[in-house]
Amino acid sequence: MAKSHSSGLTVRWHHALAEIPQPQWDRLAVPLQTPFLEWHWLNNLETSGSAVRNTGWQPCHLTVWQGETLLGAAALYLKGHSYGEFVFDHQWADLAQRLGIDYYPKLLGMAPFTPAEGYRFLIDPEANESLVTQIMVEAIDHFCQTNQISGCNFLFVDRQWQKQMESLGFTSWLHHSYIWQNQNFQDFDDYLQIFNANQRRNIKRERKAVQKAGLRIQVLQGNQIPHHFFPAIYRFYSNTCDKFYWGSKYLTKKFFQSLYEDYRARVVLVLAFPEHDDQHPVGLSFCLRKGDRLYGRYWGSLADYDCLHFEACYYQPIQWAIGENIQLFDPGAGGRHKRRRGFPATANYSLHRFYHPKMQQILQIYIDEINAMEQAEIDAINQDLPFSRKEVSLALEQ
Repeated sequence: MAKSHSSGLTVRWHHALAEIPQPQWDRLAVPLQTPFLEWHWLNNLETSGSAVRNTGWQPCHLTVWQGETLLGAAALYLKGHSYGEFVFDHQWADLAQRLGIDYYPKLLGMAPFTPAEGYRFLIDPEANESLVTQIMVEAIDHFCQTNQISGCNFLFVDRQWQKQMESLGFTSWLHHSYIWQNQNFQDFDDYLQIFNANQRRNIKRERKAVQKAGLRIQVLQGNQIPHHFFPAIYRFYSNTCDKFYWGSKYLTKKFFQSLYEDYRARVVLVLAFPEHDDQHPVGLSFCLRKGDRLYGRYWGSLADYDCLHFEACYYQPIQWAIGENIQLFDPGAGGRHKRRRGFPATANYSLHRFYHPKMQQILQIYIDEINAMEQAEIDAINQDLPFSRKEVSLALEQ
């Protein structure tokens, strides 16, 4: 569906990323720090049956063109629920229901199932960014108002882009993730020095427990990873979802299998092997690397091994990250274990606009109070980190 704009540019809506040429999309997406807006990642989510209409993620992507040149793009989805977002807006849905307002469907901008900061519109660096952004916002407003969409939400947004969107009337909602940052560590032992003495002993004990279990850890990246390991990722992912997160198995086996062909260069696997076997891992964590950033996504094991989760998801990725000069490691959702192992609570933001006047009014009245409460929680978490007194001060400054 295409519509001409008074600027001479053309606005189009797409029901599949495959409708948009991969070279055009990636020309705008690959220069970004995040790997999760690249064409092969997003298209794979659709073609694998993971982010599709039947799962409540109906692709509804927006593009702006000058002739045959893509100037702006946004990965957008129509949602009939709030699952797989990791920004929990159920209180807003409950409020809408009490007011007799249909909260769903809503329009959502994010990389599906991916609570990692970096979402934004993709804009050609040679284009007039303000103009293209304004055209895209106007198109979204018109689409939502015409189709009685309750609101538009952008999750885990890029910080610089956030300021631009606030100037266009979007409201910021504060959340937090747990993020490791490299402080010029020379090796893992150097990293351990940020902790107080008790936690240093605890981490060393946890790492020795994995060795005592007779497990060997290996980190493989990109072309180092054998083809047959990619289908195996799904088994570990599936086991963890079935055991701990009922109803959250969002990704299909085909999704992981398809990564090998076009996206393995970004993949990092932390594998746990039993003694004398380097072909059949008993534990695995699945990460992505882009530039100086590492992102932990999923993990699983075939049996319960003491402290293997900590070794595969935190300690080995950090040790590898230091050696690779990675500057930031986002280990994924959740925080109960992360805060005790060197991941301070770090702010992230979502952006919101309701098209029902009453909902928008309530949002604007209460958002400052909501954000102040979230900031207080971040401060409380970071006051309780097991760091030396100096490192606690550094964490609070970040």
